[in-house]
Amino acid sequence: MADEGFEHPRLAAVYDALDPDRSDLDAYVGMAQEFGARRVLDIGCGTGVFALLLADRGIDVVGVDPARASVDVARGKPGSERVCWICGDATALPPLRTDLATMTANVAQAIVDPTVWRRTLQGAYEALRPGGRLVFETRDPAGRAWEEWNREESYSKTRIPGVGVVESWVEVTDVSGPLVTFRWTYVFAEDGEVLTSDSTLRFRERPQIEAQLVSRGFVVDEVRDAADRPGREFVFVARRPEGRG
Repeated sequence: MADEGFEHPRLAAVYDALDPDRSDLDAYVGMAQEFGARRVLDIGCGTGVFALLLADRGIDVVGVDPARASVDVARGKPGSERVCWICGDATALPPLRTDLATMTANVAQAIVDPTVWRRTLQGAYEALRPGGRLVFETRDPAGRAWEEWNREESYSKTRIPGVGVVESWVEVTDVSGPLVTFRWTYVFAEDGEVLTSDSTLRFRERPQIEAQLVSRGFVVDEVRDAADRPGREFVFVARRPEGRG
C-alpha cells in the first residue's frame, strides 16, 4: 500500500510543486553516466521526475511504483512515452536486463516490512544484468533526522498555478526503535479541504544493510556520502557479480 501523499489524486497532482528542488537527483544522474548505464530500472519512480531526467539523456528507463495516482501523473508529463511505466513494485517485475537499478530519496526506507525488503533486493538483483549495479540511499540513524520533522521547521505556503494556495507541514507521530512514523498535513485554500498522509520509514544500520545485500547475492562495491546531506546518509553501490546466475 502506498501512502496517501502518493496515492491520493489531489495530493499526487501537487507533489512536484510542493517539492520543486530535486537537486538530490543530480548524483544519481551522474552515477548513471559514470557506470555507462543505457537501461535503468527506477524503483519507486513516483511522479517520474528522475525517470524523465534519464529519458531526456537517451537512456531506456523502466519506472515502477505502487501508487497509481503518482504513476498517472508521470504518464501525463511531456516525454513520458519514452519511459515504460509499471504500477507495481520490484517484487514482481517482468524479465529485464538493466545496467542500473535505483531507489532515490526515501524509497528504500519506506519499504519497512523485512520480508518485502528482502524480496525487493532480490527483484532488483534479478532485474540487473551480470555486472549491473543497484544504487540507493538511506539516512544514517545516528543523525536522528526525525528530530527536525516538526511544523515549525517544515511549514510552507505554496501558490500553485491552477490549484491555488496549499499549506503543508509535517509532524512525527511515533518513534518505535528503527521505525519512525510521521504525518503530512495539506490545506487547500481554494475549498478548505484538509488532507493528511501518514508515512513510516525504517532506519537501518549500515552493517545490517551490507549483510542484507550480500545475502541476496550482491557485492557491495562502496558506500558513498550523499552530496545533498553530507555526513547524514549512506549511498550504497552494490553490484550483481559477473558470471553468477
